[in-house]
Amino acid sequence: MKFKTRLKVTFAVIVLVPIVLMTFAFMLIGATLLRSQRISGFGDVDYTTMSDGVQAVGLQTQLLYEELLKKLEESPYIFEDEAFLDSVSSDIGRKNSYILVRKDGEIYYTGNKIAAEQIIDKLPEYGQDNPESFSGYFFNDSQKYVKQLDFVFSDGTPGSLFIISRVVSLIYKPMLVDMFIAICAILVFTSIMLTRWIHKGVFRPINQLNVAMKKIKDGNFDYMLSTDSKGEIGDLYRNYEDMRLRLKESTEEKMVQEKQNRELISNISHDLKTPITAIKGYMEGILDGVADTPEKMDKYIKTVYNKANDMDRLINELTIYSGIDSNRIPYNFHRINVADYFGDCVEEVGLDLESKNIELNYSNLVAPDTIIIADPEQMKRVINNIIGNSIKYIDKAKGVIDIRILDELDSVRIEIEDNGKGISAKDLPKVFERFYRTDASRNSSQGGSGIGLSIVKKIVEDHGGYIWATSKEGEGTCMHFVIRKYRELQDTPNEGRKKEEYS
Repeated sequence: MKFKTRLKVTFAVIVLVPIVLMTFAFMLIGATLLRSQRISGFGDVDYTTMSDGVQAVGLQTQLLYEELLKKLEESPYIFEDEAFLDSVSSDIGRKNSYILVRKDGEIYYTGNKIAAEQIIDKLPEYGQDNPESFSGYFFNDSQKYVKQLDFVFSDGTPGSLFIISRVVSLIYKPMLVDMFIAICAILVFTSIMLTRWIHKGVFRPINQLNVAMKKIKDGNFDYMLSTDSKGEIGDLYRNYEDMRLRLKESTEEKMVQEKQNRELISNISHDLKTPITAIKGYMEGILDGVADTPEKMDKYIKTVYNKANDMDRLINELTIYSGIDSNRIPYNFHRINVADYFGDCVEEVGLDLESKNIELNYSNLVAPDTIIIADPEQMKRVINNIIGNSIKYIDKAKGVIDIRILDELDSVRIEIEDNGKGISAKDLPKVFERFYRTDASRNSSQGGSGIGLSIVKKIVEDHGGYIWATSKEGEGTCMHFVIRKYRELQDTPNEGRKKEEYS
């Protein structure tokens, strides 16, 4: 749930739930009070009496008035009996009322002497009461309701019995106390309910997210957070998961890269140590006079020169490798005639292969005027890296390398095949990965930094082509790469010039 929606629900609960519960509490408390008043002799009371204090007191007083009037009719001098008056006072005292009997303007009897002395002068004269009327006298200044019943004492003196009730004390006091308690309980209940809801929906997820972030800080990228929640909390969880997976992937890549770099350093150290050791050995032979004939001297110098070239090639390979990730391999593209260019390449590498007792076969099946767009220097690096890789792993007494140039309509496919030990099926898809080596196809004891074919793949792809390998163990390996042809468009009616494009 979104925070905006959650706030709306919280506001609605804060406002509506207390109102509904207080309404229910008011009805329940009111019903209880009404029932208790009926049981205690209050009479026929309802919710109207609870909202109108004067009416409620009037009903109570009228009932008592009618009861006393009935007693008076049965015994005219009963109001002279103090025992009877005491019983009446005791009964109505529980209803916040009392009686006052007046004889000849003086207090004859009262259930509340202090209150009676304060109101005696305000009471109506004898004969002003209308027995047929339910109305009484209401003194607003003291909140008293008075009902008068006139009678005659046994000695002929006129007297009056007054039923005096406090208006506000009939129902409101207990009801207000009960309502106050109910409101407090309702507010506590609403607060607890909202607190639990907010804690479950907001604070608990945030605490879980905080724990997860501490795990990330400690380098633990396997602590997962999953949720089906919508809104901001759900978005936070999903963003955390995305971040965790990316950090985990980045960390794993960094570890792999560090491992590869260590392997590269090891391979480079091995590859540099071999020619350096050879150069030192041959130079010591020259200095010690071992090369004591012109033929030996020429052989030693050529060997030193070749080893220096190997070191130069390795350094150039490292330079190219450093530019792969940053896409800073220098290119200088030209239109190249396929037949001429590859013919020159074959002639150049043929001399080196001949010295290594490796047979080179070359066939060109494309048209003489076929042109591609390529960087001659980088394309030569592709040829040399593939052939150099083949030379390392030729395990036959008579090595053979075939170079074929094939026409594929809009593209030119170059195939370089050897009769080496081959590559297993499980290793074949990985041969273009950086630093990838297997015992069958890339034995580090034979030298090589392990980045040659990855550089080949990068250069071919930067030329808009693609490369793959096929192989059979024990028979040999064939590298295939494809470069698009270059063609020119004919003059168009709207343009009086030629356009150049890749087909």
